[in-house]
Amino acid sequence: QVQLVESGGGLVQPGGSLRLSCAASGTIFSIYVMGWYRQAPGKQRELVANVPNVGSTNYADSVKGRFTISRDNAKNTVYLQMNSLKPEDTAVYYCNAVAREVTGSKILGYWGQGTQVTVSS
Repeated sequence: QVQLVESGGGLVQPGGSLRLSCAASGTIFSIYVMGWYRQAPGKQRELVANVPNVGSTNYADSVKGRFTISRDNAKNTVYLQMNSLKPEDTAVYYCNAVAREVTGSKILGYWGQGTQVTVSS
């Protein structure tokens, strides 16, 4: 199994910053993509940003220039630095990993439990 544990959410004023972290653990053979999704009340879950093993990072248009995703492969950890936060960034943020387990033959998607980010004055 692959477990994802997120941290770093909270309440912040508009214009403020937060840094989310997500650490993957378990019987991991390889992680191909790590990223962040978010889901606001009454809305569908959407991609915020992801970083593959090969290729460039991807960002939602709404966060380009404000959010930065980074990855530490040695620690199986992905980070999301969020600056210039807006009320519309309020959502539950979920970590996602596309990975293969040591004993598995399939590449599967895994999710963290989610962390709340609230941007409000």
